[in-house]
Amino acid sequence: QVHLVESGGGLVQAGGSLRLSCAFSGRAFSTRAMAWFRQPPGSEREFVASIKWDNSTNYGDSVKGRFTISRDNAKKVVNLQMNSLKPEDTAVYYCASDLYNFGPGPHEYDHWGQGTQVTVSS
Repeated sequence: QVHLVESGGGLVQAGGSLRLSCAFSGRAFSTRAMAWFRQPPGSEREFVASIKWDNSTNYGDSVKGRFTISRDNAKKVVNLQMNSLKPEDTAVYYCASDLYNFGPGPHEYDHWGQGTQVTVSS
């Protein structure tokens, strides 16, 4: 079965950077779309970024120009480089995966990690 484990979260000052990683266990990583979502306190889960099997990417409007998603198929890892962090980026960040979908809807993804906390202080 597919399992995803996020890591790299923590506390960072506004304007700083943080790099999240998601380790994938299971089959067909190279043919899956991978994505990052986040859920701020008291808010709905929000699309952050996705990357397809062909390495094409998509980003949420709030993170364009600041975040970069990438994947390493040999290591079965997807990363999220977060730069110029803002207090409003504070959230639990989740890694997600799907064989067919790569869009902004959480319902499109069939596997999820446990989440990692990112806190940005002002």
